[in-house]
Amino acid sequence: MSPGRHYLSRRTKIIFTIGPATESEQMLEALICAGADVIRLNMAHANHEWTRTIMRRIRTVSARVGRDVAILMDIKGPEIRTGDLETPIELRVGEIFDFTVKPGSDRRDAEEVRSVDVNYRDLVNDIRVGDTVLVDNGLITLEVLAKDDAHIRCRVLAGGELKSRRHINLPGVTVNLPSLTEKDRADAAVGIEEGVDFIALSFVRSAADIALLREFLAEKKSKARIIAKVEDQSGITNLDEIVLSSDALMIARGDLGIECPLEELPIIQRRAVRSCLANARPVIVATHMLESMITQPIPTRAEITDVANAIYELADCVMLSGETTVGRYPLECVQTLDKVARRIERETNGLPPDIALFTSERMKILHSATVLANQIPGSKILTFTRRGTMPHGLAALRPASAPILTFTPDAALLRQLRLLRAVEPYLMPLPSEPEAMIEDAIRLLKQAGRITTGDKLIVATDILSGDRFVESVQLRTVL
Repeated sequence: MSPGRHYLSRRTKIIFTIGPATESEQMLEALICAGADVIRLNMAHANHEWTRTIMRRIRTVSARVGRDVAILMDIKGPEIRTGDLETPIELRVGEIFDFTVKPGSDRRDAEEVRSVDVNYRDLVNDIRVGDTVLVDNGLITLEVLAKDDAHIRCRVLAGGELKSRRHINLPGVTVNLPSLTEKDRADAAVGIEEGVDFIALSFVRSAADIALLREFLAEKKSKARIIAKVEDQSGITNLDEIVLSSDALMIARGDLGIECPLEELPIIQRRAVRSCLANARPVIVATHMLESMITQPIPTRAEITDVANAIYELADCVMLSGETTVGRYPLECVQTLDKVARRIERETNGLPPDIALFTSERMKILHSATVLANQIPGSKILTFTRRGTMPHGLAALRPASAPILTFTPDAALLRQLRLLRAVEPYLMPLPSEPEAMIEDAIRLLKQAGRITTGDKLIVATDILSGDRFVESVQLRTVL
């Protein structure tokens, strides 16, 4: 089965999270052929045996359909959770409730108060009286009344059923958990052994968190690229330094919507996208994009508008989570994103005029290629890369409609280029002679039906001038 070609007109990339609903070879093939570009593994719900099996299965299916997609491993990062409960606890508004950081410790008073253990012992040192504790994605809200070395006493403000191992959010509280846990290191090591393309680091609070993961990748001699997930107020406060330190940014709206006031979420999203555009970093908008399609075959009108807004903002990628891990309609979700993206992209005009990237001579040259492409209807940009610099620069400049046809001899780099908006990567050895390289690429593109006689190509590449290579922009007509 060969992949459909309609998605080549789509500039926004699609990431889906693999799970029970999508892990079969048949479904993987269908989703890749429908135009999925990157497949995410959520390591919060994965063991190492499953991870190895799935990564190898993705590579096998990709090779069979002739479309090599990227694999993104999302490691869990620092996380605070409640402990196990024999039976769920129904918390009532006004009830006094304890979080216990030292299981089995005696209370200093004789009052009978229900409690649950917490996996982070230093929580009592980080939290203050008056702070808010959110449990289970914000469904349960408590206020801290008092604390000692073993217990944190709270009043329930918004009740609900508390089950085992529920996630805890602490809006405005800086916790001293390590940014890269032992579990993260073990998970990442498995991904590296299997050739993972991207590693997403959860709850990034500063550039130092990125540096720690980068050191780990260097020790393992991995070329995987780092995606920083912005999920709390610390990440927003340090947004620009995080963007500059990472290889890409994920706006993880699930935890962000808990950690920050909901009315701030659209503002945060727009600010994060624009920071990535200004600093030439790819950006992913994630979480709850088509949440209703977990159980329903069509999305809500509000969800379609949400997806459209991310595309209007010129995000590189939109991402599916529960919709494709446990949802009933994973293929329809990818098809919906594809359809909406292609339609909205016809209404966008490339990079906003107040964002200009003239940070280097190379970016000035690539900007001229983008301007030329924008002025010639139906033109396409052609470029070549061994490290990814040229396509990254061109994608950051957001040409209005021209695809960025990129040739590389590196299969791993080809997969990483799938993250970039408007970039279509192709695998090809790169001859040392620039003209031969261009002619080989044109021949392959004609054979693939991607270009035809009379098409206009904006070629951004190196040319030989005397005894050195210089960067150039050429306008060519396909013969």
